[in-house]
Amino acid sequence: MGMFDDVEGIVKRQMVLFFVIDTSGSMEGTKIGAVNTAIREVLPELKDAGGSDIDLKIACLVFSNGCEWMYPSPVAAESFQWNLLEADGCTDLGAAFKELSEKLSKNGFLKAPSGSVAPVIFLMSDGEPTDDFESGLNLLKQNSWFKYAIKVAVAIGDDANKDVLAKFTGNSEAVISVHTPEALKKWIRKVSVTSSMVGSKSQPANDGLIKSKQDAMIDEIKDIQQSEPDLDSTSTSGDEW
Repeated sequence: MGMFDDVEGIVKRQMVLFFVIDTSGSMEGTKIGAVNTAIREVLPELKDAGGSDIDLKIACLVFSNGCEWMYPSPVAAESFQWNLLEADGCTDLGAAFKELSEKLSKNGFLKAPSGSVAPVIFLMSDGEPTDDFESGLNLLKQNSWFKYAIKVAVAIGDDANKDVLAKFTGNSEAVISVHTPEALKKWIRKVSVTSSMVGSKSQPANDGLIKSKQDAMIDEIKDIQQSEPDLDSTSTSGDEW
């Protein structure tokens, strides 16, 4: 028997990718349909997005009249099954922020025995909050896990309140505007995969400074926008919100 035969394999650290999705009535139809299609199709690509050192898990919080989790705890990317979402009701974003803050803790969704790295939080909305989002956001901003998380938001259509979304991400450059179903699907795929890869890696020092993962993700968004300037152009079918 070799000296290493009884040594356990390297324990991976956990990273949670949070989808926070507006399912209010204004999302009904092509918007929620595009979200369902995009996330269902990107799941196979997320299985290896965390690399060899990260156990990537997925959690989904939906909000309309209140909010609820798709599953009671994060699910491993390779096992996650997407449940089709339907849209109806108001836009209780503040309630979602409060619920998210509660789960961003070692007593909530970040209680992996091997430890967790900063999460990725991907928010999608097409409208104006209908509850007190400020109190929820203020609570969230006090959360240490949220401070170091990668935060990206997608503003769906012209009615989305981009100022609110920028308050969530902390930077308007992390807010992506989309106006077609195809653009929404492409950005969901790109953000999901890219943010998981950025979040799982240590950031190299540049001129003695270590760039935050949030800044690294913003750079990735800019690169995508520059390399694909027509990403949000009207689709060939003419579909546009």
